[in-house]
Order: sequence, then C-alpha cells, then structure tokens
Amino acid sequence: MFIRFGFEIMIENSVQLPLILALSPHSSFGGRVIGPDRIRTEPEVPIEDFLDPFGNRRARLISPPGGLRIWSDNVAEVDGAPDVFNWNARQHEVSQLPHDTLPFITASRYCESDALSEQAWALFGTTPAGWERVQGICNFVHNHITFGYKFGRSTKTAADALLEATGVCRDFAHLSVALCRAMNIPARYASGYLGDIGVPPSGPGDFCAWFEAYLEGRWYTFDARYNTPRIGRILMVRGRDAADGAMITSFGRYDLKLFRVWTDEVSGNPAETAVLELLQRRPDTPALTLAMAGSS
Repeated sequence: MFIRFGFEIMIENSVQLPLILALSPHSSFGGRVIGPDRIRTEPEVPIEDFLDPFGNRRARLISPPGGLRIWSDNVAEVDGAPDVFNWNARQHEVSQLPHDTLPFITASRYCESDALSEQAWALFGTTPAGWERVQGICNFVHNHITFGYKFGRSTKTAADALLEATGVCRDFAHLSVALCRAMNIPARYASGYLGDIGVPPSGPGDFCAWFEAYLEGRWYTFDARYNTPRIGRILMVRGRDAADGAMITSFGRYDLKLFRVWTDEVSGNPAETAVLELLQRRPDTPALTLAMAGSS
C-alpha cells in the first residue's frame, strides 16, 4: 500500500523565533519513504536534525522576522495491515518488566497515574490482567469522552479529561495511558498520521494521537478514540506524554496562519519516478492524491 502524507504550516512572528519541531516519521518507522523525507521551509533557513531520547526525529531552526512556511510531502509504502490484535497477550509482573519500559509506568506531566490510581482500580480491578484489561480501559475512555476540537487545550491533563468527559485525540490517549499505568501496565503516548483508509471520510486531515501498551514482551498499538484496529498509521513521535513529542516547541510567540495535513492512499502501484516527479510540486490543494490515482 502507498500513502501520500505531509503537512503545510504557516506561522507569523515579529522577531527571530527559535523552534524545535517534531514533524518527521519516527526513527523506528518500518515503511519505505519515497521522497526527500525532510522538513522544508520558505524562506529556506538552516535546519539542524537530531534524535531525542525517545527516538523522535527533531529539527532545530530559527524562524526569521515575518514568519515561515514549513512543509513536507512524501509517499510511504506500508504493508497495509491493520493494528495487531492479540487477545491472549499477558500482563507482566512489575518485577519482570524490562528496564526500558519503566519510564512508562509512572506518572508524567499530562498523565497523573498516581492521582487516578484509586479510580482505576475501582473501574478495572476485576478485569482479567493483560489485553482484556487494556481493552476495557479503551472501551471506557472511548465511551466516556466526547470528542470535539473546541474541547482541546494545551494544559489539559488525563485527570481533567476524566473530570470534564470531553477532549481531542490526545486527551483520549492521555487518559488511557494514565489508567494503564495506574494498573501497572507500561503505556506510552504516540502521535502521527492516520488517514481515513478503509473507513468513511471523517473531515479535514489532522495529526492523530493514540497509545501503546507493553504486553507479552512487546508494544501494541491501541486507540481509544476510534477503538478499532486501523490501517496506515505513520508514527511521528513517542514519549511519556505529549510534552515529549510536541509538534512545535517555540521559544517566543507566533501566530498560526495555516495548518493542513494530508494522509491519503494512492491507488495502484505507482512507479517511483512518477512519485518523485509529483512530490516536486508545491502542495497547494488538499486533494493531493488525485493526480496519482491509477499510476503504474
């Protein structure tokens, strides 16, 4: 399966503005990326790339006075399989957990698992440990939170989402992560591209947040917002919560003037040369994949 994915962001700032971006496919992304696989800007500015402790690909740059257009446009070849499902995956005893999972079993900035422990055990203490318990958490969060962009805010935590019963996709992920950790299940925040592939159209494109839980010796993808296995995820960031993978970290004020995201399946099996030719074009329209439909 081929998926065209990318974004276009325009910001306006009055003085030089240092930025740290997390807008590239994660270093562990297993698909093949066709295209430049880098962030581009207008005007062009120097960009310093680095990996953070969670394997997220970061970019440091300075937006000049006046602002910046930031964009990326690529095609990924992925296997097209839905999220892995393993109902029999067992939960590890804390004493048996690998060292590298331990940062994901305690409270963090947006996931106050310590404050939610009593509620979590009251809700899920009788649920069989393992996959069934994580799925029970997903079911609860999916039914408890009402989705809406108007409900999102940068300071909203898992406890806030539980209390207010509203939020955006990152709130679904944060509450799920916090409840899993409260039940001694390592869980980490994840975010990236997730288009309407194999499901009815849901509206304008956006980045999406989900989470991963550690069961039976590996990390599994869960998504409390949609609460069903999905096709075509392109991971960008992982971390303890959204603070570890902020899309844009700015050291000063800016105004967001444009924000577009696209994640669309490309029909057929396009030749790599045709893909590269198309990716040279400026992404001025949302319907980016139409020109590639039926390519061979």
